[in-house]
Amino acid sequence: MSPNGGYPVPFRLVSPEIEVAIRAAEAAADVLLKHFRGPLAVRGGKSPDLVTEADLESEALVKRIIRDAFPDHSILAEEAGLSESGGDFLWIVDPLDGTTNFIHGLDQFAVSIAHYQAGKCQSGVVHRPVTGDWFVAIQGGGAWRNGVRATVSPADELNRALLGVGFYYDRGEMMRATLDTMRVFFEEGIRGFRRMGAASLDLCMVGCGQLAGYFEFELSPWDFAAGQLFVNEAGGRVSDCAGQPLLTRRSGVVASNSRLHDELLRLIQPAWSELHSATPLSEFRA
Repeated sequence: MSPNGGYPVPFRLVSPEIEVAIRAAEAAADVLLKHFRGPLAVRGGKSPDLVTEADLESEALVKRIIRDAFPDHSILAEEAGLSESGGDFLWIVDPLDGTTNFIHGLDQFAVSIAHYQAGKCQSGVVHRPVTGDWFVAIQGGGAWRNGVRATVSPADELNRALLGVGFYYDRGEMMRATLDTMRVFFEEGIRGFRRMGAASLDLCMVGCGQLAGYFEFELSPWDFAAGQLFVNEAGGRVSDCAGQPLLTRRSGVVASNSRLHDELLRLIQPAWSELHSATPLSEFRA
């Protein structure tokens, strides 16, 4: 199942929810690979916020697999929104994170599935279909890449840190604030930035130590739900741009190896505070 031929996480940690999430992500990946680099039906015209038929087909399949296993659980999915069934259990699903990459034939895209109970993420799965990589996190059980324990970067200074960044679809104030903040980091001696285009995978790269940190001024819960648990379980830290815990709503996101988190917040918060005071984020609270 994983590139090393084993299960993505040690069997002793596999719960019914993890098993279903892995099965759903694998099925969704098959759908995405069927469409990848082939003729695509794209909705959204010239808007940068595009949706493909692959998104919709993948999401419907993931929801069906979850609903068959857990009919009483609610599901928050990127395309369909919130399907409530009541109770404390919630699944947060991104059937195709990195749609723009997908459309342009770039293989940096993923399926992201997280399971919450009483408002707290209990498990998360991020699967990169083209490479076959699996990133699985369990609350209290660690972060695992292809069955191997993941740990964050040891970098303790900015000049040793490679950071990830995301650009929101907005081409106005939020984009300018992001670029201005990147300039501040370069002035502080950052080693470099990478902009990959799939937040779930960016967060997993922080958990695996490839990136020492990552920020984006606006993400939806399906973008970060599984990835934030992966970072935390790998020894890192994730917060909103004000340093507060992430909730299941649209938010700015800062992730790090923990050692650099306060420094990242210090450099990010001036632009964030100005931006947020001018244009409050709309909430998507589940």
